[in-house]
Amino acid sequence: MIRKIPIAVASLIVLVLVLFNTTYTVNFHEIAVLTRFGKPAGIQRDAGLHLKAPLFIDQVAKLDARLQFIESPLETVLTKDGQQVLVQAYLLWRVEATGDEPLQFFVSYGTVEVAGKALETQLQGAVRAIGGYNFSDLIGQGSKIAEAESSILQDLRATKLAGVNPVAVGISQIILPPKTTIAVLRRMAAVQETLANLEESKGNSEAEAIKSQASSSAETIRTFADGWAADIEAMGNEEATRYYELMKGEQDLAIFLAWLDTLKASLSGSTTFVTDLNRAPFHLLDLSPREGSQEIPQPKKPYVVESAPAAGAATIGNP
Repeated sequence: MIRKIPIAVASLIVLVLVLFNTTYTVNFHEIAVLTRFGKPAGIQRDAGLHLKAPLFIDQVAKLDARLQFIESPLETVLTKDGQQVLVQAYLLWRVEATGDEPLQFFVSYGTVEVAGKALETQLQGAVRAIGGYNFSDLIGQGSKIAEAESSILQDLRATKLAGVNPVAVGISQIILPPKTTIAVLRRMAAVQETLANLEESKGNSEAEAIKSQASSSAETIRTFADGWAADIEAMGNEEATRYYELMKGEQDLAIFLAWLDTLKASLSGSTTFVTDLNRAPFHLLDLSPREGSQEIPQPKKPYVVESAPAAGAATIGNP
């Protein structure tokens, strides 16, 4: 019984070693490449536990089939319009899983890390496609960055590496060298100043046009107003002449109406008068009975016209 225990333990160890050397597992994100005596023998894409020949007969290499990320170093590129820029790009890629591509990948690179180094070098060269664009095409609204990224991706696919599937390319940085930055800023400042001067000239031109239009409109309105005023004045003179002719035959009535207008203007509002009721036009306020009450009341002390001895002009005075 005692001898059976070591035998059982030894048998178990041997069994474990056999299982370890004759089985392997593949994860859902992996592709397994089998080699027999160092030569490619097959591809296993199904996840799970699989059998293989023991010891040195069969070897298994596992390739990660998930997306891989690499980034190129900053590369100096001369744009189409002669501007120097520093460009950095990134690449998303994966191991091609169809056909015998995984086998070709393994033969060419062996591991994902080695393939990443080769792709980084290729990406660095492909970034020079930026040189086909003007600097203004790479910045601001409506830039052609997406077009440049597509061009780089097409270049990588055209020079396809064995078993590699480039998925997407992106421009992560476009940097101007210090000297170029200063030159670009100066040129941008000059352009902005030119645009500002053009806008100022345009504004001054529009202002002058508005002033001219306003002056023309004002002159038109002024001419119309002067003509209208002249017409009104002519009408007033015509009416005044007509009334004057009518009043010439009734001078007493005209004088009486003038007295009434004077009284109306003098007594409007809160006014206190101390005056002589014997003088026109305030004699109209004397309501005492008079002779000839059917006639226009006359002041007891009428105004008379006297001759000025020196100038010969007439003055109005009291007798």
